[in-house]
Amino acid sequence: MQKTKNQLYEQIKDLKTKEEFNKVINKLQKDYDNLFDKDAAALLIVDELGRNKENIITISELKANDECTVFATVTNIKNQRSFSRKNGSSGRVTNLEISDDTGTCGLALWDKDTEIVKNKTIQKGTKIKIINGYVKDGFNGIEINVGKWGMIETNPENMPEIKNSHPKKTNGINGELVEIEPTRPFFKDNGEYGFVANIKIKNKNKTQNIALWDEKVKEIQNFKIGDKIEITDIDKRQRNGLEEFHLNGSGSIKKI
Repeated sequence: MQKTKNQLYEQIKDLKTKEEFNKVINKLQKDYDNLFDKDAAALLIVDELGRNKENIITISELKANDECTVFATVTNIKNQRSFSRKNGSSGRVTNLEISDDTGTCGLALWDKDTEIVKNKTIQKGTKIKIINGYVKDGFNGIEINVGKWGMIETNPENMPEIKNSHPKKTNGINGELVEIEPTRPFFKDNGEYGFVANIKIKNKNKTQNIALWDEKVKEIQNFKIGDKIEITDIDKRQRNGLEEFHLNGSGSIKKI
């Protein structure tokens, strides 16, 4: 739950009087045409003063249903998609991939927030700080959403050094295809359908689980149990501190 203005003031009361605090809140609201309420304005002030530290975590620590503040680098941006909601209204979504030294996850921007990608405020390689994002257990793994209480800073001044800002990939996994689970369709938040299927590959005494997405689900139907296959350009991600392997449009499947 987002803290109220008065609760947030307690975190900086040694730096500003209550009168000064309220004055800055009113100015922020006026400068931004009252696009956010006083509680959200208060959060901006507290964050700018460096006191919004309680929820700053790494990507590997993300858990579904948490609120979080995360520093990361944008490593991939997908095309914006438009969709119709069940109530008849239209919406827009842009999905990004972000990384830090501990892992990779998704970032979903909705409606007006997609403009920061369209106008190139955020590009591949941009350093960002997600403040008060909420975490979902998505079909592509852990995903951060920026909702009413969330915001994004680009190239923040207090950005820590991220040495490994690229998605971790394996060169390839090969072995015997021992299982293809049934395809699971799912309804995405943007109103579109997607598909996912898990497979198992056995190599010596080790069995590896890999999640296939959309077009790769169709490709695996051309193979049968017992085939020797190689899968390359696999995304290695972190989910609740554990490694997961995912294959999407950038990877390949072939017989060996």
